[in-house]
Amino acid sequence: MKAMFDLQHPFFRQVWRRVAVVAICFAWAGVELASGAQIWAALFAAAGAWCVYQFFVVWTDPEDPEDQP
Repeated sequence: MKAMFDLQHPFFRQVWRRVAVVAICFAWAGVELASGAQIWAALFAAAGAWCVYQFFVVWTDPEDPEDQP
């Protein structure tokens, strides 16, 4: 189950992919909010916030041995 939610995956090594995922989460939260679905908007905004935290605050490059704890 942990692998399904692993945001430190090598797929996300390129910055544009991380930015795209964050932008899509927040954009979809806006769509949901505009359509009146506040719960879904909050869910997608929370997912976007979690992605910002994982991708830009605690990100360690999975293929860079110096970044490993």
